[in-house]
Amino acid sequence: MKRLLSIELQKIWKNKASKVLTISYFVILSFIALIASIKFEIGTFKIHFAEMGIFNFPFIWHFNTYIAAILKFFLAIVIVSMMANEYSYGTLKQNLIDGMSKKEFVYSKFLTVVLFALLSTVFVFIMSLILGLSFSSYTEIGIIFTGMEYLLAYFIKLVGFFSFCLLLGVLVKRSAFAIGFLFVWNIFEGIVNGILTFKVFPKQETAAQIMQFFPLESMSNLIVEPFSRLNVIKSIQTAVGANNIKDYSIHFTSLLIVMVWTSIFIYLSYRIIKKRDL
Repeated sequence: MKRLLSIELQKIWKNKASKVLTISYFVILSFIALIASIKFEIGTFKIHFAEMGIFNFPFIWHFNTYIAAILKFFLAIVIVSMMANEYSYGTLKQNLIDGMSKKEFVYSKFLTVVLFALLSTVFVFIMSLILGLSFSSYTEIGIIFTGMEYLLAYFIKLVGFFSFCLLLGVLVKRSAFAIGFLFVWNIFEGIVNGILTFKVFPKQETAAQIMQFFPLESMSNLIVEPFSRLNVIKSIQTAVGANNIKDYSIHFTSLLIVMVWTSIFIYLSYRIIKKRDL
């Protein structure tokens, strides 16, 4: 395992574009902390995000994992490029000549996916802990470590998404086309969701129940948007007579669906490489 992971990390680090993207991802991720300094003043109307409670425990776990998940496309490009470069530079064939089996090759890629997801999760954990201890109104131990399930959901979400990107890299071979296909698939799911919601099952929960089994939608469902949980948003909703009944919990079923998709993505990646004439 250590040998396979070492080989993959060397490939990434020796590729200038991948190295820059990886470093940029973690740098930009740390910019979440800058939200604390953002202030708006329009006459007597003032907004200071840190004072709105976004860095309060346990809400911060939900907020930071949701925001951090938006930035996952930086590492998605690295994952896709990692696979595309294997074909472009002939390193895949060379690895097989050197004695690596196709199963080990796919396994090494999956280990890289898990490592990226794990490093990102640890980074978000440390950053959230620092921000929470600096700005949260609640610093009791019991409250600090409430809501940690969002970190698990974040990790599972990244592993699933990166595994999907890996499959696209294996399938398409070209990073630009693979990323393009990712966006096309996202649009496809959006169209299907719109048809089911507004045409086939209007005013019913059936559409959402069906869409939860689609790959990207299942990942999206893991961490629901956190903004409507803020007191200021709740006050506005109450003022306009809107009722918020959204469920913000992390459900085992949602985690299981993404884990099943992850297994499917990795298995298909292996089957394609196994059958493909390299």
